[in-house]
Order: sequence, then structure tokens, then C-alpha cells
Amino acid sequence: MNTDDLRALRAAAGEDHVSTAVVDRVKLAHDASHYLLTPRAVVTATSAEQVAAVLAAATRAGLPVTFRSAGTSLSGQGVTDEVLVDVRRHLAAVEVLDGGARVRCQPGAVLRRVNATLAPYGRRLGPDPASEAACTIGGVVANNSSGMTSGTTATAYRTLESLVLVLPSGTVLDTARPDADALLRAREPALHRGLARLRDRLRGDATLRGTIEHQFSMKNTMGYALNAFLDHDEPAQILAHLVVGSEGTLGFVAEATLRTVPALPHAATALCVFDSIERATDAIAPLTAAGAVAVELLDAASLRVAQRDPRAAEVMRAVAVKRHTALLVELQAADAEVLAGATARMTPVLAGLELAAPAALTRDATARGRMWAVRKGLYTAVAGARPAGTTALLEDVVVPPAALPATVAALGRLLPRHGYDDAVIFGHAKDANLHFMINPRLDDPTAVATYAAFTEDLVDLVLGADGSLKAEHGTGRIMAPFVRRQYGDALHEVMREVKALCDPAGVLAPGVVLDDDPHAHLRHLKTVPPAHPEVDRCVECGYCEPVCPSRNTTTTPRQRIVLMREMVAAGPELRAELAAAFDYQAVHTCAADSLCVTACPVAIDTGKVMKELRAQDRRAPVQAAGALAAEHWDATTAALRGALAVAEAVPGPVLSAATRAVRAVAGQTLRDWIPQVGRDLPGPATPRSRLAPPRSQIASLAAPPGDQTGNLAAECDAVFFPACIGSLFAGEGIGAAAAFLRLCERAGLRVAVPEGIDTLCCGTVWESKGLGEGAAVMAGKVAAEVWALTDGGRRPLVCDATSCTHGLAGLERHLTPVAAQRWAQVHVVDAVTYARERVLPALAVDPARRLPTLAVHPTCSAVHLGAVEDLLAVARAAAADVTVPVSWGCCGTAGDRGMLHPELTAGATEAEAAELAAAERTAGAFAAYASCNRTCEMGMSAATGRPYRHVLEVLEEITR
Repeated sequence: MNTDDLRALRAAAGEDHVSTAVVDRVKLAHDASHYLLTPRAVVTATSAEQVAAVLAAATRAGLPVTFRSAGTSLSGQGVTDEVLVDVRRHLAAVEVLDGGARVRCQPGAVLRRVNATLAPYGRRLGPDPASEAACTIGGVVANNSSGMTSGTTATAYRTLESLVLVLPSGTVLDTARPDADALLRAREPALHRGLARLRDRLRGDATLRGTIEHQFSMKNTMGYALNAFLDHDEPAQILAHLVVGSEGTLGFVAEATLRTVPALPHAATALCVFDSIERATDAIAPLTAAGAVAVELLDAASLRVAQRDPRAAEVMRAVAVKRHTALLVELQAADAEVLAGATARMTPVLAGLELAAPAALTRDATARGRMWAVRKGLYTAVAGARPAGTTALLEDVVVPPAALPATVAALGRLLPRHGYDDAVIFGHAKDANLHFMINPRLDDPTAVATYAAFTEDLVDLVLGADGSLKAEHGTGRIMAPFVRRQYGDALHEVMREVKALCDPAGVLAPGVVLDDDPHAHLRHLKTVPPAHPEVDRCVECGYCEPVCPSRNTTTTPRQRIVLMREMVAAGPELRAELAAAFDYQAVHTCAADSLCVTACPVAIDTGKVMKELRAQDRRAPVQAAGALAAEHWDATTAALRGALAVAEAVPGPVLSAATRAVRAVAGQTLRDWIPQVGRDLPGPATPRSRLAPPRSQIASLAAPPGDQTGNLAAECDAVFFPACIGSLFAGEGIGAAAAFLRLCERAGLRVAVPEGIDTLCCGTVWESKGLGEGAAVMAGKVAAEVWALTDGGRRPLVCDATSCTHGLAGLERHLTPVAAQRWAQVHVVDAVTYARERVLPALAVDPARRLPTLAVHPTCSAVHLGAVEDLLAVARAAAADVTVPVSWGCCGTAGDRGMLHPELTAGATEAEAAELAAAERTAGAFAAYASCNRTCEMGMSAATGRPYRHVLEVLEEITR
């Protein structure tokens, strides 16, 4: 790309939406596939019109363009060494139509969010890929996604209603318009004529038509969807359906309207273990006929891996696996009565199977979870345990159902023949769709040659069974050289004509779907250099990205790991450039909320790694200062309250300008300590030691001298540890701590507050800032002060801020081994959980006093604590209608992180704030806004302009 091309690109996209910065190019170069190309420029898409201008400019210049959204595709569809267009950032709108019967989505909308939006209507999208937590509608359409239950009838292709399509010429076509075909004929006459000609040719050739009908009778994402020529008459509709599964090589999907399917929330599951693959596959047809919506196959190697999982069902752990094969069978229904009928029909079918162990359908959520843990844990078990430097390569194929037993057996022999002894075979048995995973070293020429030989044998095996080399994951780069072999010369030529008609200049994703180079699948392979013991397991799947609060601001967990790997592999000049950007892009703007570990299939805590890197940056004097602050925390918090009092007297604009000016001249290290604040900074709150007990039954107790832990048992029901953030930042009400104490009084519960509470803290602030010495000092103080009050762990320790509860729960990380062992006996519980379990049952709540509406923001710490449902239960006790925005996530405040980097909170709350604003435009403002952590309440207040309070404050007010 020369200077003129770049200038034209900037003119088309907008100066602010094109980046050539190395950190932006590198962090988006990696996706979930095993291919790596680094773009020369990254364009952030903002609208269909902007993308149309970009494509028109690229077509004139012959400049290759590739689209990328979630980056979860596995076959190399989303990588390029030219222009990468990122569609995730701004194009994520979702609109429910016809009471949920249809839904209109922009390409950046995450599938899980779309389904959450549809849930109140009892509907969902048909495609249900394993990547639903992260993949986007753009990818669902571009790859013709299916999944566990969609089969061939609820795929993206089959449920497509219409598209807003941008062609490489810049033409924008909405296929929902009644005159769409006439518009296509007028604006793109050659394309319209060509599609009509190909339609007539394919329909008139019985042999070609028969091949197409066979190929698409199976799940099939290999090549282009030539069945569109048989299924639709008008060229505009043919084009729309050709685009489904075309992987961004024919046009850009700016909007998709899809028909939905009923959501079936009631389920019953059985795990059927057979002593041979033949018996297992013989059972698929009767199980399907009896109403199974899912029949998942696990081969003997899968069973052996699964048996090592402590979550595995007992029936699986008891089997001495030899040639065994299992089928995981599930029924789903809209209500319990329908499920009961389905279970009655399935039970005799199960009884008639030749099983190696008894099997029965269960509706129990725990039992079902253990069964599904077997299936879903396979990827985690194999990918997480792979040797360092190897790639987790997950593949899929499909064959006609009759060929499934022989194919599984042959594949089971083929994999070890090429050295893939640890490979597992599993998949969607109902559709004869098999997945398998291998772990090759792609930095070793010998291993690459082995992989090449294996691929050739795999192609022969699958095509010999009259199957398809791609059922779900898309052709991409990995199977592009084999499209001709699967379809034959004539149909391959039709596909080439389709590409030439839509993209005459060949600028869209060259090398994807069609490539005549027989070795194309062996070029641009991605290697995995070791970067850090915690992150080396990363498979770059991108599942972590939707939950990351910095995803719209700087980098995501995957991108942080990618940058770490690139710095290891790069030469000195590139390494220095990346390292210079890494501090801000990765370390300092990480909220360190660790939500990434909840989404990561191999359980990587990238937040923890970023905190480690912060700690490495803290020199001895800084560590000593942190320890000193911990030793004198009462004086430190008093000083902070004094500073807040001074700041409160300064006009907001002056305060904001002053802190911004100071930060501008400070270095990056100092900027991580100097907050940027303004008019939304709260004033100082009341010290915890001055919390006024409503009555004497709520005592402030000191730890008794000596070993007298037992004598407090009759004096209080719980030890209360009010969080220091509540004593620093005042709110509009009485505060969470005071509300909790009053609620306990009304419920007849007695609570002890440690006498030296002003000197204590959960320690999260030190851990977050990488101040290990201070964290250890504070942990020791807390453990010594609190242990006796908890009566040796028999009395719960309750905290009123979820982040602090989470910090207290993990305090043993900073304790000596003896103290850690003792601390492990302390039952730390959040105030909202305690309120649900102990306060609400004893509290008289007058329904007439409940608020009409309440907007609730769960916190990342509530997720870690498993307290989200407790939060909602308390909220529902306080309000008749409780709303949790579909797009809620970590607010990015992260203690003081949002004050140090306001852009982090702004990016993190963007979607949630917009969703609340839209709801308010429709139904008016909510009666109240609540959360369960003081700094999160501050962050949400700043983001929405609404006064967020602790949910216990709301409950306390309506029970006065």
C-alpha cells in the first residue's frame, strides 16, 4: 500500500478511523485460527455508507480488504496483510421485530447478546455455535453458522430473511425492499445478468444439480452456497444467500434480518455409553426419531480425557474405557409438561439400547451440568494441557450418516498414524458432523510436513465417504486449495464466476474460500512462542473479549497476550516499539477485574498477569510506601477524606482542568497515581468507626484478649467489615454500611464491627496496584483482628462492597502458610448474599411500598462471588420491576482505575448507558438505580447521569 492508497483510504473512511500504528495492526493480526498476517492498515467501520466508500476506493486502487469482527473463526478467514476492516466497535445494534419472530442486527452484535435480547420474547436465533459467547452476527452470516441443535434447518442460511449488503463497487443493496431485484439490475447489471445465467445453467444440468443437492443435504460450509441457485429465483435473493457462508469474499453484510426459533428452556439429558462405535451410531436414528434435539458423540479417546475431569458424571468415571463411545442425548421443550411427554417417549428407546452402563434422562441442573462438562470440557482439557509452543487446531468434517461409523473408525486410525496420539474425536452425531483436535508444532518444518501429509489423507478419507471437508468452521484458507477436489471442475468454475461477478477487481479477502495454490493452506502459519507461564495456554479464541471492560478503549485479554507473544518473537526495533505502547495499551488500562478467566476456555486470568507486571514496575521505595500506608491506613484514609473535602470546594471545571494539566506533564508512572477528576467526584464520607449503631444490640467489638473466641457466640450473628471505599466516597443516601446495620436491626440480627476497623482494608487496592508488601501487611492485620471475632470461622464475615468481599475471600494469597490455613476457615460473605439468606426472611416488606421500577448494575466481583442472583433477589424485594441491561458488564471503574483512566470507564459503560437511555426514552426514568459496590456506583453514575446507590440503601428506604 503506497502513500496515495493510504491517503485515499483515509479520505474514504475518515482520518480518525484509519490506523497504521504498529500496536493496532499487531493486536488485530491474530484471530482464533492458526494463520497470521499483519495488516498494513486498520479501518474502524462506522456505517454502511462509510464501508461503501472504503470498498469503492479499494476497488479503484486494487487494494485488498478483509473484514473482521469477533475474530473467533478457525479457518483463517479474518486475517490479511493489507487492509483490515474492524466492524465490531461501532456496528452492534439489535432490533427485535414482530414480537421476537424476527431480529435485525448489525454485524458487530454478539450472538449471546442477541439471544439475551430475544429471551423475554421466548425466542432465540437458530444458529448455536460453541462460540456464541463471543462470535458476532457478521461472522454467523459470513460463515453460515450452525451448531449443536441447528442441524441443516436452523442455520444462518435457512433463517435469513434479508441483508443490507455492500458490494465492492460501493453499491448498497437492501434485499428486504420489494424492488431489490430491480435495483440490483439497474445498479449492477452485469452481476444481475451473470447470476441469472448461472441459475439457469445449474438448474438445466441434472448432474450438477444432483451434486449440489447432495452436498447441501449435509451441513456444508465448503466453498460458496451454490444451493442458492436452486432455492431462489430472483438474482437479488440468490445473491443474498450466496453471501451467507462466503466469508467476506463477495461483499460486506452491514445488516442482517433473521427469523428466530422458539427458545426451549426446559431440558432433560442422558449420557449413553456403548462398548463400540457401531452400537453408538446404530442408536443415533432411533434417538433422533424419539425427539432428541442434540446427540453428541464422544469417542474412546474423548472418554479417557473426560474421565480425568472431576466434574464428570459417575456413569462415565465408572467405565473401563476400551473401544467405548458415548452419546450425550438431550431433549428440550418450551414447558415442563411438554418435556414430561418427550421424556416418556424417549425412556423406552433408552431402555432398548445395548449400553455398557445404565442411562436415564435427568432434569436435575447439577447432574445435567456434569454431563455437559464432559462434552464442553474436552476442548479445555486437550488445549490447556498441550505442550508449550504447540497449536490447538480444532477441525471439523461431515459425512453422510451411513458413513459415520466407518469414518470415526478410520479417523481414529489416521490420527495416531501421523503422530497425533492425544487427539480426541467428538461432534454432532445427529448430523454426522465430526470435530477433532490436534496439537502440531507449526514452527517445526518436520511437524508441518507431517501436518501436510495428514491433511492429504484426511481429504481422501472424507471425500471418499462423499462428505464435505467443512461442516461448520468455513473454508477459509485451510481448505481453499481443496474446493475444486470436493466439487469438481465444473462447480469450482461456477464458484470462480460468482467471485468474479461480485468482486471483479478481486479485492475482497484474496486467498480465502478459493485459492489455486495447492500449498496455500501451509502458508502464513502462526507460531506460538512462550511468553509467560500463565498465558502460554492461550488459544487466541477471543472468548474473553466481550467481557473485557477495555475492549473499546485499548486492548482485550487476547490482544494483551498477542502483544506479549509478538514482543518475544519480534526483532529489536519492533520489540521496542511494541514495548513502548504496551505499558498504556495493556498494563495500565487493564481493569484487572479478571472477568476474562470466567470466559476463557483454558482458565487464563490475564488481569492477574497485568497486576504482576505492575508489581514488577514498582521499585523498592514505592513498595515501602505502600507498606507504610497499610500500617497506618486510618491516617491514610483520613488524609484522603481531607483531600476530598478540599476538592469538593473547588469548582468542577477548575478541578478537572487542574488534574488534567498535572497528568499531562507527569510521566506514565506518575499518571498511574494521579487521578483525573471533576464535578462528579463525591465528597468525603463518614469514617467507619463513627457508624452509629441503631441500637445497642449491634455492637462494636474488639477482639478479646487471649484465646477466647468462643465467648462471642451469643453476642452477635455476624461480623461486619464495612468497606473503606464507603467511608471515603459519600453518596446521596446513608451509605451501604449504615443501611446494612439498620436492616440487620429490623431483622433482629446482631452484628459486630471490629473496633479497629479504620485501620483495616480488604487489601484489593494494594494488589491492584502491584504493591505486594502493602498487601501482605494489610492481610496480616485483618487476619489477626478478625479471626477471633468470627469465633474460629463459625460466624460469617460480611462486607458491604462486592469487590472488597472478593478481596477478603482471597486474603490467604498474602498470608503466611499458618495464617492462610486459618483464614481458609473464615466464611466470607457479601452483604447482598447475607441480606438474601438472613435478612429478607425476617424482614417485613410491604408490597405497597416497593418501587415501581429499578435498574440494576451487577458487578464483576458479584460474578466471581456467585452473588448476581442474590443481588437480583434483594432488588426484586425492593422493586416490582427490576431491569438488568442486556449489555451490562464491568464498568471499568476498578477502584481508582477509572479515575486514573476515565476513558476506560467511558468505553466500558458505553453500550450499557446507551441501552438504559433508550429504555428511558420509551418508558421514562427508572424510580431508582442500584448496584452493590461504591466505586461501581460512581462509575455508573458518571456514565449515565443517574444516581446509582447500593441496593441495600434502596431496600432500607422502603422498609422504614
